[in-house]
Amino acid sequence: MAFVPDPATMVTFTLACLVLVLTPGPDMTLFVGRSLSEGRASGMTSMLGALAGNVIHTLLIAFGLSALIAASAQAFFVVKIAGAVYLLWLAVQSIRQGSALSVTPDRTARRKPLSRVFATGVLVNLLNPKIILFFLTFLPQFVAAHDPDAAAKMLFLGLYMVLFSLPFCAGMVLMAEGFSKSLRRSPRIMRAIDWLFAGIIGGFAVKILLTSRS
Repeated sequence: MAFVPDPATMVTFTLACLVLVLTPGPDMTLFVGRSLSEGRASGMTSMLGALAGNVIHTLLIAFGLSALIAASAQAFFVVKIAGAVYLLWLAVQSIRQGSALSVTPDRTARRKPLSRVFATGVLVNLLNPKIILFFLTFLPQFVAAHDPDAAAKMLFLGLYMVLFSLPFCAGMVLMAEGFSKSLRRSPRIMRAIDWLFAGIIGGFAVKILLTSRS
């Protein structure tokens, strides 16, 4: 299957997905907070909305960059280099600032219609410029600029990341209270996650930058 990357790439990408799904971000804060404040149904719905936003990002980037690849492999390579620099910056910021799960549950909050909760989850990811930049810079690192199947591989990897994240995110919702407390009370674990994130993301950045010089 031409759209499936080689096994070594899949192993590396899976490791990256594991670290990413454990790194607190705005989407995790949203669905864990919903679960604590409005119940598991709202938490699950919010999580599905956030993942749907990631699917839309994947589609837009895969098909958008496919046009760039068709126009110029060199231009696509420039995108990859710019992405590598951005990923390296994210790695540095992870070490300097660290992660945080800023959940402040409101026990008096009224339950909102699930359709509205889902839409909020979609919009939190779809309109977040940091997530847009991350998808734009992360997925291209796993394909070659001259690969005729690059767009299909980015689409596969993006959807794979969403499916890989699903059971982990669902577990966070089901165990939201204990999960959020354990993260807040375990700074060493959080710092370990920060260093893992920085190491893996920074490793991708360094690899593509060194490749560009050879």
